[in-house]
Amino acid sequence: MSEPFIVEVWGEPAGIVLQEGNAFRFHATASPFFELDGTPFSTPGHARLAAAGLKRADGHVLPDILRPHRNGRLS
Repeated sequence: MSEPFIVEVWGEPAGIVLQEGNAFRFHATASPFFELDGTPFSTPGHARLAAAGLKRADGHVLPDILRPHRNGRLS
């Protein structure tokens, strides 16, 4: 079993990524990252990028229209 990968966004904990077979599943630990909870990614880095896409550097949560969806596309 692989070690968990802790995902931080702008210095704040967002979740944990665990390897499951060939995928890395994101497990959210804080808002606004719960919408990614359970999402599989091809790498831990892709999980971090998706989480970073939900929150700006100044701490404001991005509006829904600018958030990436599970399929990786914008609204």
